[in-house]
Amino acid sequence: MRLSQRKGDIGVTQAIASFTKMGYDVSIPVTESAAYDVVVDNGKLLARVQVKYSGDKNKEVDLRLIHSNSKGYVVKKTSKHAYDWLYILCSNGDEYLIKECLSGRRSVRPSASQKLITMAEREGFEPSRELAPS
Repeated sequence: MRLSQRKGDIGVTQAIASFTKMGYDVSIPVTESAAYDVVVDNGKLLARVQVKYSGDKNKEVDLRLIHSNSKGYVVKKTSKHAYDWLYILCSNGDEYLIKECLSGRRSVRPSASQKLITMAEREGFEPSRELAPS
C-alpha cells in the first residue's frame, strides 16, 4: 500500500472517531468515486466531509485531486459543491474543520479558530457529559 493511501486511511478513521465522540452519526459512501469521504449527521443536517491529512509542519494541505491514467498524472482542482465540510488531520494529531467547500483553490492552511476541539467547545459539546453512562 502506498504511503499516501495509508495517510488517507488514518485521516478517515480519525475523522470517524472524532465525529462519533462528538455524538454525530457517521456514514461511509459505498463508492470510491465520491468527492467526499464520510457523511456526518449532526441531528440537524447531513454534511458531506472531505478528509485530508497534513504532514506539513505549517499544516498546509493540498486540495487538488491527483490521479494517474495511461497518459500520466491528472491534476484537478475541487469543483463547486463537491463537499460541505473539510476535515484536516495533522501529523501532530491536531484536527481542524472548515465548514465550507474550498473549490478552485490549490491549498489551505487552517487557522486556530478552525481547530476541531475549539469548535466543539463553542457548540457546547462536553464529552464527559455527552458520553457519560446513564
